[in-house]
Amino acid sequence: MSKIEPPPAGPVPFERELSLKLLGDMLRIRRLEEKAAQLYGEGKIRGFLHLYIGEEAVATGALHALDGEDNVVATYREHGHALVRGVPMQSIMAEMYGKREGCSRGRGGSMHLFDARTRLFGGNAIVGGGLPLAVGLALADALQRRQRVTACFFGEGAMAEGAFHESLNLAALWKLPVLFCCENNLYAMGTAIERSESQTDLCTKAAAYGVPTASVDGQDVVAVHEATRDAQREVRAGRGPFFVEYRTYRFRAHSMFDPELYRDKREIEAWKARGPLHTFSARLKAEGKLTEEEFLDLDRKVGAEVDQAVAFAESGAWEPVEDLARDLYAEETPRGT
Repeated sequence: MSKIEPPPAGPVPFERELSLKLLGDMLRIRRLEEKAAQLYGEGKIRGFLHLYIGEEAVATGALHALDGEDNVVATYREHGHALVRGVPMQSIMAEMYGKREGCSRGRGGSMHLFDARTRLFGGNAIVGGGLPLAVGLALADALQRRQRVTACFFGEGAMAEGAFHESLNLAALWKLPVLFCCENNLYAMGTAIERSESQTDLCTKAAAYGVPTASVDGQDVVAVHEATRDAQREVRAGRGPFFVEYRTYRFRAHSMFDPELYRDKREIEAWKARGPLHTFSARLKAEGKLTEEEFLDLDRKVGAEVDQAVAFAESGAWEPVEDLARDLYAEETPRGT
């Protein structure tokens, strides 16, 4: 078992309002994911399901450092990103159910959440598939002289894909406004990073393309927020792309089909001691910014939101059979018209 850092500690340098917002969003992600796991076991949610439990500080801290007009490209483990970005929990749950009221009209499911209003451009089931999309979005913004940042989230396993190298190379060459956000949870599916990548220092790999980098404790929402805030300022100032590694860990298996035979249970428990929710709430309590009663009240409100999302999905409609071919093919225009 590799050496694990001590749990996040120290003062929280944020006002109480932001601190409680960060805590609330991490709690919303956790309770949504726990409910999704339960519903999957009941057969209400089908297909693939990749849970974000344990990694909540990354999406929460990073996305709160971005502007509302920025672009966000995520992976197939994107429920938390969608939720913090502003996609309603009801819409996310309905999408996982496959209902027409879902954010992708029930056609995408868990791995393909999309919401143009919040500029969430996926949800992508292909490992590394979002990287070239992010470069394209950033190129469009640069050509139109828009002051947007495109934040692209991906796992460390994607850094072994050709798309990563092509994307970093072009972004650096053209000084595109891309914030590359690597969620390093140490295991690409079931393969430990040291068994799949010859260079395990991810910042060194990114720096090879002349891209500035930062590595931060992904279990510490304070560190995540501050590092992302600083990185996006560099990108927004026109200095080109920036790479941030968030050292994090998923507490659950890769997906609901994963027997999880590749990592030591003691390692999982050691990382749980660094869990972002209880360490951050403990810091807030120690500073007088949160009481146990306030935490329990917040948890009750989040629970009610989850219950409402489930009820919304349960009452949703399936897409009519006659609409199944909709948006799949373009209608042919008759010649001579």
